[in-house]
Amino acid sequence: MAAYDTALDRNDLGKGSHGQYRGVLMPANARVRLRLAGSNPHQDELTAIVESGANPLATAIGKRSQQEEGADAPIEVRLFTGSRVSGVVGLVPRGFESVVDEALGRLDTLGRAARIPVEIVRKGGRYRVDLRIGLTR
Repeated sequence: MAAYDTALDRNDLGKGSHGQYRGVLMPANARVRLRLAGSNPHQDELTAIVESGANPLATAIGKRSQQEEGADAPIEVRLFTGSRVSGVVGLVPRGFESVVDEALGRLDTLGRAARIPVEIVRKGGRYRVDLRIGLTR
């Protein structure tokens, strides 16, 4: 368990299943989602995005450097709202860093913008961020 995992609320650890991927981390279908961890501290940012009505939303993250990869640093996620890039809205859940890296690489190979579509959902009175990773197929 990484150091950043212990600081997160038990209801804010993110959500995903490795069983939803085939082969080289290819989502099994277009409905596969990955819920970000660590969104609780960023509720003000998420509220502002929701209230702005910005749509469509997508990630604004780059691939990790060799140094970040070696240090097992968390991947911070910002959102591209069409007109600006938000502040940090969460972290890729522990163990799913390679899934996100692979999706970004797949989008780049396909000649598409390296942005994973996002949906902000309300869960337990708080906003959560779901990466619609299945749409990167």
